[in-house]
Amino acid sequence: MANLKEVRKRINSIKSTQQITNAMKMVAASKLRRTQHAITALKPYSQKQDEILNNVLMSLSSNDNEAENNTIDNIFAQEREVKNALIIIVASNKGLCGPFNSNTIKKATDYLIEKQNSDYNTFVLPVGRKVKEFFAKTKYKIYDRAFELDDNPSYESIKEFADFLLSDYRDGKIDKIEIIYNEFINASSQKITLEQFLPITNIAADADFNSNIDYIFQPDKDEIISEMVPNTLRIKFYKYMLNSITSEHGARMTAMSQATENATTLIKELQLSYNKARQAAITNEIIEIVSGAEALKQ
Repeated sequence: MANLKEVRKRINSIKSTQQITNAMKMVAASKLRRTQHAITALKPYSQKQDEILNNVLMSLSSNDNEAENNTIDNIFAQEREVKNALIIIVASNKGLCGPFNSNTIKKATDYLIEKQNSDYNTFVLPVGRKVKEFFAKTKYKIYDRAFELDDNPSYESIKEFADFLLSDYRDGKIDKIEIIYNEFINASSQKITLEQFLPITNIAADADFNSNIDYIFQPDKDEIISEMVPNTLRIKFYKYMLNSITSEHGARMTAMSQATENATTLIKELQLSYNKARQAAITNEIIEIVSGAEALKQ
């Protein structure tokens, strides 16, 4: 009977865990829908913005008459000697999202190992409590700016932090910025991506360049480009953060869904074991009663 109580106790414990994982799955699914809608709404605007800016910069660079005073020499597009490089690593604040954090950290550490023999200083800017906790225990140099990423970040909060990065780059504190984040593919799939944020190498590699477009600048091309480039970079940074958050929610929903299914399977197996043990106990009791009755007859 002690064995039956133990199995029954374990079944009840797993059922409680199953309720928690199922609730977490539903919460993650709700957050996923919200952030996925935000990405869907942002994507066409971001792509068109990249395409326009790419066309403008490419058309200017191909115009001989503008060669001496070319706005492609915008500070954010200039290649310069790298003395200090910054790698931004975006993960999550919470766990229970499968290998989401561990895969991101592994990608980051592998890349940092590749860069350890570089002739410039490399700083790390971890975004997300889990990745912060990891890099706080390592020998890597942590950048002196901090950014907290919410489950539902506003563009204004991310824009403010992006402006800090642009300011540091403009002032020469950082000469190169790269970012490691999870690109959202679908609810069950995320792609760990490494991209160069600054300097601009190509605004949109997949943008269609149309050299036949003849732009008329008003009020002034330098003023327009000086506004377009930072704004494009802010949107790009916002897209990085949204992708990472949406990927986190998708990873957590998948992990909790799998945990709920595993709990269901385990409960069925334990219930079967419980039934077998209970049946065996009842059979033994019947045998004992019958044996006792036969003994009394004799």
